[in-house]
Amino acid sequence: MTETVRSRFLKIMNGELPEDRLPIIEWAPWWNKTTDRWYSEGLPKDADLFDYFGLDRQTQMWCPTAGEPMIAKYKGNEGEYYIKNQSDYDEIRDDIFSRDLLVDPSWQDIKELQDKGGIITWLTLTGFFWWPRTLFGIEPHLYAFYDYPELMKQIIDDITDYHIRCIDNMCKFIVPDFMTFAEDMSYNHGPMISKAIFYEFLAPAYRKVIPKLKEYGIIPIIDSDGDITEMVQWFLDVGIEGVLPLERQAGVDVNVLQEKYPEWKMIGGYDKMVMDKGEDAIREEFERLLPAMKRGRFIPSVDHQTPPAVSLNDYKLYMNIFLEYAARACE
Repeated sequence: MTETVRSRFLKIMNGELPEDRLPIIEWAPWWNKTTDRWYSEGLPKDADLFDYFGLDRQTQMWCPTAGEPMIAKYKGNEGEYYIKNQSDYDEIRDDIFSRDLLVDPSWQDIKELQDKGGIITWLTLTGFFWWPRTLFGIEPHLYAFYDYPELMKQIIDDITDYHIRCIDNMCKFIVPDFMTFAEDMSYNHGPMISKAIFYEFLAPAYRKVIPKLKEYGIIPIIDSDGDITEMVQWFLDVGIEGVLPLERQAGVDVNVLQEKYPEWKMIGGYDKMVMDKGEDAIREEFERLLPAMKRGRFIPSVDHQTPPAVSLNDYKLYMNIFLEYAARACE
């Protein structure tokens, strides 16, 4: 058979290898500082970056973040927060959930391309750690697990029900190939919360939403920066099947994870800090990842957005070597 962008992705996620090469993706949008540099170095301003660099086409679709634009008027002047307590939440709750997901007209074109195998589609939902943090602000959010446990559970229950409505509405028009929960609940030394907090507050929400995703055949993946090594088993316990972006600078090792959790799906893992260090360094990083690439269920990609230290020529070199190793993995 002739492989397509989509068939390569689905085979890899299923633990198989495509006939020709691995998917070649940049999962995160490029930093504007990076592309500004590239434009100054000769990248055409009207270039389609997927076509220009030879990347497989993918698109990220978002459900509205539970009405976040509607509650901007409630944001306090003393810091980055919307609420401080139960009464604040009660005041804005109806506004937050006053509408369900609106249909995006662009989905029809995406669906047509998906049906032809020409694109990888993915949905992002605001996670159950991320959303209360948006409301409380970073530091108060961490205290809120202890200071306002019942409020935290209410907020998480509300966003859980909202997500289920969004998934059902979206899948009337297009069913994404995979999805991510935007969480960012780890840093370079591990989880930001304890295992006990995870299982008490977050696990019930995952266990409610993930079966809905699987009804539609959508692969559930967690999106968390930092070192997620300790949390992998937590995620598996609630039905999550994979992770991105696997930040190397945080100590994440895809080969170690793959050996311990062979069914675990992974996207990312390529150390962005070597991309401006020349051909030998770029190749050495692909050599490090090649054993995992050969096993399936792993798609190498930059472990976060390509930094502005990477020149246009650096990135072209990286892409040429990526294509070489993507083919080698399937030999």
